[in-house]
Amino acid sequence: MQEKWKRIWNAVTTVLVAIVVIFAVLLVGVRVSGIQVYSVISGSMEPEYPVGSLIYVKKVAPEEVKVGDVITFTLSNEMPATHRVIAIDQEKQCFYTRGDANYDEEHFRQTGEKIYTDDPPVSFRNLIGRPVFKIPLLGYAAHYIQHPPGMYVAIGVGAVLLVLVFVPDLQKKKKEAEDSPRSEQGKTTKG
Repeated sequence: MQEKWKRIWNAVTTVLVAIVVIFAVLLVGVRVSGIQVYSVISGSMEPEYPVGSLIYVKKVAPEEVKVGDVITFTLSNEMPATHRVIAIDQEKQCFYTRGDANYDEEHFRQTGEKIYTDDPPVSFRNLIGRPVFKIPLLGYAAHYIQHPPGMYVAIGVGAVLLVLVFVPDLQKKKKEAEDSPRSEQGKTTKG
């Protein structure tokens, strides 16, 4: 019976460790290859990038960006944003962008036509890169663990996971230590 519980325990801890490792690679490991990870926290690019998605952004030179591309950039307050390029001004070295879900409501009321606009234009210096892929819903978890109290929960879960992984080994060593003095009793040595 004890062997059955030991196998279940090993399976559960292995799965938990694998989940943590995969999550760590998805959030941190990709940075080694020059990819930055961002959580989508607004609906300005829905449906392409839904709220709660995790987007992976690869650095790109401003010369490589074309009209119609989606780019990630920093706003004047250093907050990152991801919008579509609708025009490029090489002379002023800036992009004109829009969120797919953003439009000028006054113009829409007057004409029925949705004109998408962002203001101010994005300087080439503020370009971070171009999203290369996304994982829906994972952004919620990433955003949660990057800020308190989620950060503390993640640290606690990691600590508990470490304990769970090492408990069977500690119990095994304890049992061996308890058994070894008993097995030595009754033995004689040549003197």
